[in-house]
Amino acid sequence: MATAETAAGLLDPVLAFALVGALGVGSQWLAWRLRLPAIVLMLAAGLIVGPVLGILDPPAQFGDMLSPMIAIAVAIILFEGGLTLDFHSLSDAAKGVRRLVFIGAPLGWLASASALHYVAGLSWESSAVFGGIMIVTGPTVIAPLLRQAKLARRPAALLQWEAIVNDPVGALAAVLAFEVVVVLQTASGAGEAVMDLLVGIAVASALGLAAGWGLAQAFKRGFVPEYMKVPVLFVVLLAVFAVSDSVLHESGLLAVTLMGLWIANAGLPSFTELYRFKEHATVLLVSGVFILLAAGMSFERLMVLDWRALVFVLAVVLIARPLPVLIALAFTNVPLKERLLVAFTGPRGVVLVAVAGLFGERLAGLGIADGERVAPLAFVLVAATVVLHGFTLTPFARFLGLSAGEKPGVLIVGSSGWSVALAKALAKMELPVIIADTNHARLRLAREAGVPVFSGDILSEVAEERVELMAFEKIIAASENDAYNTLVATDLAPEFGRENVYQLKRVKQTSTRHALPATLGGRPLALEQTFMEANAQIAGGHEFRVSTLSEEWTLENWRETLPEAVAVAELTPGGRLRFLKPGETPQDKPGTKILSVGVARAERQGNGEAVEAAG
Repeated sequence: MATAETAAGLLDPVLAFALVGALGVGSQWLAWRLRLPAIVLMLAAGLIVGPVLGILDPPAQFGDMLSPMIAIAVAIILFEGGLTLDFHSLSDAAKGVRRLVFIGAPLGWLASASALHYVAGLSWESSAVFGGIMIVTGPTVIAPLLRQAKLARRPAALLQWEAIVNDPVGALAAVLAFEVVVVLQTASGAGEAVMDLLVGIAVASALGLAAGWGLAQAFKRGFVPEYMKVPVLFVVLLAVFAVSDSVLHESGLLAVTLMGLWIANAGLPSFTELYRFKEHATVLLVSGVFILLAAGMSFERLMVLDWRALVFVLAVVLIARPLPVLIALAFTNVPLKERLLVAFTGPRGVVLVAVAGLFGERLAGLGIADGERVAPLAFVLVAATVVLHGFTLTPFARFLGLSAGEKPGVLIVGSSGWSVALAKALAKMELPVIIADTNHARLRLAREAGVPVFSGDILSEVAEERVELMAFEKIIAASENDAYNTLVATDLAPEFGRENVYQLKRVKQTSTRHALPATLGGRPLALEQTFMEANAQIAGGHEFRVSTLSEEWTLENWRETLPEAVAVAELTPGGRLRFLKPGETPQDKPGTKILSVGVARAERQGNGEAVEAAG
């Protein structure tokens, strides 16, 4: 096994930096392909290249720059978290969020500190500081878990808001506890310490809100050109974090969160572009920080832990997390199932490890011996909770009936005879489906067919509140307006993935001045039909059919039975729905369901079973 010194000599900082990026992004991509929690793979990758193989040793390769790098990355991650806190998304979860912050956080601090002292065996000084940090549940972990689990809107909002709001709260709680410890250890003035804390919080709040307001006004009034908005945003963000942190350590996290919160609710026309860029940057930063923190954890530091660490993790997962949440949400309109889901979902992330490592060193510097155990305990807690919730949140949510389930749903935008026929066929495949249209009258046919509908613009804020978008994996823009279809597909592609957004073929324009760019819009369907052509075909007697392949009845038999049919989509035995590209052939695998469209007539399969028809 290579030593840290050898690795540091082999990899210069540039190569080490490139390795961190490759491992982080590679872990995220592999997690997407394998449908595994990305955080788990990133932790594993960091441990393998760090303490196991000795290829990466962040303290040796990055030196004094490591701590500022992680601090700035955490600040940007929290700012991006603040950008997601749109007050419109709170709706009926507002009361629950307030209780989680004002009641749940203090109770969580007390419960965590008690677990640290009585179970992990830390002193009250270390327990009070580390217990404050443990309020943090980690938006860096919650966000990918929510995407994976496809939770219902309210429990997802509760977890997301709690994670982002409590991040700076937890850091400031640790600062408060540390200031008290410093007073007790150095016999300095308690009044002075309290005053420093209050001034720091006031400065951080004022800086964050003022910067958010100033940027919003500058962007709205056109004082900053479009191409400079993101650079200006980054510069102001770094300045606010640095100035606030110089007044009171860790208060910069509060400042940047408030700054992001203000911008998120300022109604900026260019907000979507700003947020998407920040989201992409955050993916890189989260990956990098997790790899660095995992690689920097040595076996020697972990060996200071004993059996109490395992019991401590169990106490946190089963008592210190659920009890404060259940008390905070008691006597609210949040249903019991949602309370249980929130109570037993508390993964910790980047902020906890980064801040705990910092305060652990400072506690040790004050002569508190067990301060050296804070960082290893934090790492074990993060690793255990990330792995636990990464693999259990989705099945637990399904068990409680708070998840979209395993079957991929389809959202069809635009009501017509064709879209209703398609929706009925998808329903026969037992897939969730909904039709959205801005015209209430056009939805009559869908309602009469028993298809769920949404009357309104699918791009509106009301749609975000009333439609469980997480329940749907595929989008088909099929209205009579090609420009609107293109807008819907282009706008929803970043959220659902461009590979999951489709639209009907656009009418070919004779003049280039009326033609929409080919780079905009969704993927083509196998039909290659415009709105008029598709609906004329259904009106002329065509219908959608659902056929199931078997060992006896193969794809060749299907083609012989339905020679004129066009395969539109396939549902694999594993439950994966895939809309086919023009000219693409379905897979010949027993159990595969083929959705096709063709002339309506009575057909019989070779094994004597009738081909299901819908439409």
